[in-house]
Amino acid sequence: MGSASDDGRDRDAEGRARSARPRDGLGRPLPYGADGVERQPEGVVRTPEETVDEAQALLEAGKPFHAHEVFEDAWKSGPEEERALWRGLAQLAVGLTHAARGNLTGGARLLRRGAGAVEEWGARAGQERPYGMELPELIAWARELAGVVERDEAAVDAGAWAPRLRGSKA
Repeated sequence: MGSASDDGRDRDAEGRARSARPRDGLGRPLPYGADGVERQPEGVVRTPEETVDEAQALLEAGKPFHAHEVFEDAWKSGPEEERALWRGLAQLAVGLTHAARGNLTGGARLLRRGAGAVEEWGARAGQERPYGMELPELIAWARELAGVVERDEAAVDAGAWAPRLRGSKA
């Protein structure tokens, strides 16, 4: 990954602060030396279709934190007119991450914020199915999950609640 700097912080190859601690499937840091899940590389430029495919696989594997990193790459490297879409999708993945970690208030808030961002982007762009994603279904999923998290006041299983980005028929 990198090495520790003079200030004792882990750094990546470019010198940016980045923890080298292993992480669990929900992105929580584990003690040094523990077995964690492989981290998503950052800054990968993918086609939109590759982004959707990779994020879907990670979501289904119960790794929404890692899916968020894939969406974040698209948000940062994609065309300006799509950044709000990818940012909203990243918020949905982080919302699911928080809901699975037991941060219920933060999870519900991010799920609703992401749903609103995706909905707004779709309305502004005049698109409901960018790259085969079913935005209305995804928005409904996020709002339903936010309600479940608030009602049940319990962490959810990230894999069981993984959204189908391309819809339930995909």
